[in-house]
Amino acid sequence: MPSSTERKPVRRRIRQRPGDRIFAGASTGSGILILVVLAGVAAFLLVEAWPALMAPKEEIPGDNGLILYIWPLLFGTLISAIFALVIAAPLAVAIAMFITHFAPRGLAQSLGYLIDLLAAVPSIVYGLWGVAVLAPATLGPSGWLAENVGFIPLFAGPPSATGRTMLVAAIVLAVMILPIITAVVREAFRQTPRLHEEASLALGATRWEMIRMAVLPFGRSSIIGASMLGLGRALGETMAIAIVLSVSGGVTFNLISSGNPGTIAANIALEFPESTGIDVNALIASGLVLFAITLLVNMAARAVINRRRNFSGAN
Repeated sequence: MPSSTERKPVRRRIRQRPGDRIFAGASTGSGILILVVLAGVAAFLLVEAWPALMAPKEEIPGDNGLILYIWPLLFGTLISAIFALVIAAPLAVAIAMFITHFAPRGLAQSLGYLIDLLAAVPSIVYGLWGVAVLAPATLGPSGWLAENVGFIPLFAGPPSATGRTMLVAAIVLAVMILPIITAVVREAFRQTPRLHEEASLALGATRWEMIRMAVLPFGRSSIIGASMLGLGRALGETMAIAIVLSVSGGVTFNLISSGNPGTIAANIALEFPESTGIDVNALIASGLVLFAITLLVNMAARAVINRRRNFSGAN
């Protein structure tokens, strides 16, 4: 039992300054506002898509029902974004590694600026570049792929005569998401603890072994998060795909033929101005699907980052 002479320590309440209270309130309000806006967008899409969800299949464009209307568009959206990510992610990691650990300081800074400038190019410019430059350049390689590796469904052919194929669309998307992934991964590699790198080299590791054992494990969560961020960007791309891709409908894995599925975002941009009535509701329903897919991708990226946020590189 404490004696009567002992006194408990008095905890003094720290008085916040007005500026601190204003900043805390503004930050909290901004976070709540984002959630409100997100919920508002979801509610709007659901309300406007509801007539199409309840309509008989004969009233949906194509007369096959809403599921069969959205499915080819969803397939085209996913396949173009996934192949763009397959192309862009390894290239972005290699560029970030070169900038942070191999390039001279002057070259690294200039190259970093050039990569960042790619994000400022409008998507319509990428689309025009894809149609005017990239599509004609892929005619020869597409013919070679169809002749030599046509047994692979991705290159079954026959090759398109115009070059406006899913392969070109994926390459254009890869170039568009490259600066996003590179910027995030580059900053993660720069934050690798210097002591871990020096310890690896002091123990006799080569430059590549140091990168494999210290840098890559430290930046693994950032690589995954950046890739998911780029994937979300590719899923919602509109104008570049609308310009590049020659859409014929259907579902196919063939990347070099003229029969290409469309994408949700490009289909909305092309069809919305001339749509009325239930057709508009069907387009909004496809937008609701795209919204859900993008939200799930970003939630998955956040889950991965949160799971490894305490990783220090030493464990």
